[in-house]
Amino acid sequence: QVRLEESGGGSAQAGESMRLSCVVSGYTYSDHCMAWYRQRPGLAREGVVVLGSDGSVMYADSVKGRFTVYKDDAKSTLDLQMDRLKSEDTGMYYCAGCARNGEVKYWGQGIQVTVSS
Repeated sequence: QVRLEESGGGSAQAGESMRLSCVVSGYTYSDHCMAWYRQRPGLAREGVVVLGSDGSVMYADSVKGRFTVYKDDAKSTLDLQMDRLKSEDTGMYYCAGCARNGEVKYWGQGIQVTVSS
């Protein structure tokens, strides 16, 4: 059974940092793409960062230069370091894993991030 479990969310002030962690089990994630998504209030779910199975990394323009993703194959974790947070980063953040065709197939339960200005 595949499980993606997020942790590390909560509240922060604008300009502060926060780190999210996703522990992956039941899934050989080193062979698949992985991603962090978020859903901000009133908006559709959107990709924050996608890590391709080939090692490529793509960040959303809105987080480039502020967010950094870390993947630890030995620990089966996918961390999202979020620096210089903005109020518009507020939302539910989801860890996601892809099927072999590259489409997202697995989702974590989501974790809330709230940034106050």
